[in-house]
Amino acid sequence: MEKEILEILKSIQLDIKGLKDEVKDLKEGQKIIEKKESVVNEIAEKMKNASTYVLFEYRGLTVTETNELRRKLRESGSEFKVYKNTLTKRALDSLNINIDEHLNGPKAIAFGTDAVAPIKTLSDFAKTHKALELKVGVVDGEIADQNMLAELASIPSREGLLTMFAGGLLEHAKNFAICLDLHAKNLEENN
Repeated sequence: MEKEILEILKSIQLDIKGLKDEVKDLKEGQKIIEKKESVVNEIAEKMKNASTYVLFEYRGLTVTETNELRRKLRESGSEFKVYKNTLTKRALDSLNINIDEHLNGPKAIAFGTDAVAPIKTLSDFAKTHKALELKVGVVDGEIADQNMLAELASIPSREGLLTMFAGGLLEHAKNFAICLDLHAKNLEENN
């Protein structure tokens, strides 16, 4: 009878140990879920705060090339991160953006507050690094396919546009000054 009681106690101990392990696993699982939710919220927040974000393939870039790309993006006021596609999809779903067909294989996301800067930086980098390929972007809330991204990449930078604008204004001011000068000379000749 003692043997039976000891065996029952051992099986109860094993059951208790098993329950403790299950509770521990559940707690660890909950922590993982919370961590994933945190990452999804991070992605969604970055997307909300960015004027532009671009999904691109980076497979084949060396570590040195990847670091160079990060540096160039930082210089343009942008950044890129690599996230799991499932977490990216959840973030996109929370923002009601559907680009699911582009979420296959390893992708990185470039975020930028300037609408064109990350696109130009990535496009310029892709010209010399064939491993980088722009897939799809979201510019000011609108989905931009590869063709639209190529068009946006050809737009001059903000500084370039301001320079062109200033040059245009200077041209008009110069022509106006010439007209005033000619008019003043004409008035002097007539007096």
